[in-house]
Amino acid sequence: MNDSYKKLAKPYEIWLYILALFPSLIMLVLVFLDTEGINFTDASFTFGNFSQLTESSTIIAFGNSLKFALLSTVLSAILGYFVAYRLFRSKFKNKFLILTILILPMWSNILLRIEALGNVMQPNNIITDLLSKIGIHVAIDIKGSSLAVLIGLVFTYLPFMILPIYTALEKIEPSLEEASLDLGATQLKTFWKVIFPLSTKGIVTGSIMVFLPCLSGFAIPEILGSGNIVLIGNVIDQFFRNMNYNIGALLALFIMILILGAIFLVQKVDKEGETLL
Repeated sequence: MNDSYKKLAKPYEIWLYILALFPSLIMLVLVFLDTEGINFTDASFTFGNFSQLTESSTIIAFGNSLKFALLSTVLSAILGYFVAYRLFRSKFKNKFLILTILILPMWSNILLRIEALGNVMQPNNIITDLLSKIGIHVAIDIKGSSLAVLIGLVFTYLPFMILPIYTALEKIEPSLEEASLDLGATQLKTFWKVIFPLSTKGIVTGSIMVFLPCLSGFAIPEILGSGNIVLIGNVIDQFFRNMNYNIGALLALFIMILILGAIFLVQKVDKEGETLL
């Protein structure tokens, strides 16, 4: 990078230090302190906060987070690959426009999307009202259930899976598929032996991009689960609301370590960042 580009990057570096690195250092300090709120006057050094990691409530919440994150990632991978592959094989002249429409919900406020989805999951919603007018009576009442949370996670983060998979598919050289077919392989065998292996980079990238927010999020289980489904994000949120910043910082840093590990994995799998373009 030349000097002119380095100068342009300076403001972003400063904001990165202020908004990311400095708060992280504050949380790291809070982990080893016994304080009330953010009062450092009577603070004392302690390792006692780490006992929260072995509490049953934390273990149960983290287990729920892993379960829902894994299920959401698997479902998103299946649905995302199907959508991305169909778009890849389609005859649309402007595939970018279709891709933009698919990821358009990501540009709106996530809380508004979740609230709207929650309204659809309750009785007497707009869908049941429209169906009743044509003589179809359907009862929908799943808000507050595990199914509602799972649907919300997949619905919210599915675009994060579609985009890298489609990008990986688009980067496959057409000559490789043509060579496979010329050598006598069927369409199905060509897919499993050529197309799918070359697109796994997009699947891995998309899986990490879906898994992490599903693991650490709290808004979706809080709204769609009506508080009945507790994930690790909800536990962290509750500690911060109760001004127990020490425990909240500990759990938040634990999740942050997982996120940094996932970013490191993405860099190993996709060093050039091709599937993120």
